[in-house]
Amino acid sequence: MQRKGGRRRETGDHDVEPVEAVLDELYATPPSEFVARREEHAAAARTAGRKEDARCIHAARRPTLAAWAANLLRRSRPEESRRFLELGQALREAHRTLDATGLKELSAQRRHIVSALSRHAAQLSREAGHQLSQAAQREVESTLRAVLADPDAAGQWAGGRLEVSLTPPSEFPSDIAPAQPAPRERPRPDTPRRAPAGRARDELAERRRKRQEELARAEQAAEEAARQLSDRRAEEADAEASLRQTDEEHGRAREEVSAAEQRLRQAHEELDRAERERRDAEQRRRTAADALSRAEREAHETAREVDRLAGRVR
Repeated sequence: MQRKGGRRRETGDHDVEPVEAVLDELYATPPSEFVARREEHAAAARTAGRKEDARCIHAARRPTLAAWAANLLRRSRPEESRRFLELGQALREAHRTLDATGLKELSAQRRHIVSALSRHAAQLSREAGHQLSQAAQREVESTLRAVLADPDAAGQWAGGRLEVSLTPPSEFPSDIAPAQPAPRERPRPDTPRRAPAGRARDELAERRRKRQEELARAEQAAEEAARQLSDRRAEEADAEASLRQTDEEHGRAREEVSAAEQRLRQAHEELDRAERERRDAEQRRRTAADALSRAEREAHETAREVDRLAGRVR
């Protein structure tokens, strides 16, 4: 529901969001998180010295789950919502002049579109982590029927800030009751007819033609809305299939990365072991070289001593 008093800040403080943006964010927030987020924004506005903005934010009422789902549908599917609002306007216009048969056909179209959109709202809610009960989904359907029937309800839903579900009127408002053929009067003897029968038939045929044209336009709008909804569902199904495939590829890539990391860890362990063995071998080489040097010195000294002793003997 649109709130009065929402205004943009006029200061140079870029850290505080405008009231309208805050309210839009709040009514897109799940009801379970609404109050906490509202108080955060209100506190930020008070800290910035914007008392009136803080009051407006604090006055925002937490939406029911069904109202939030209707808001979510409006915000998540703006193009479909726009066509749905246009369909409601066309239906209200057509209702003023359609006969009983035309109204019955429009009612069937209306039920189909409302049912499809309410299921879509329930799906969006599930994807956002909130399951709608059957009662809540019926409230969403009630809101959508109200949007089609009542221009005030359409305006409230278009704002994306519903706090509670909307209730449709008992029947479409009509400034002019559906035209019905006037009862035929038996001609009285010697009483002249007030209008020629041919002209009356022509007027009746013209009214019926206009009603049929309006019915055709309304049905065309309903069919277009249904087709667009079907297209969006197909696109969503394709996106989900693509997401599943991407998840599978991502999983395989993670397994490959994990295996590569395991091989890398093993290679590092092998490298560490080889380096330790190399250091040990280097130490043994140095020890052997030292022993060889000592042996060579000893051998040299021994040879000199042998030569010295041999000289004495001679």
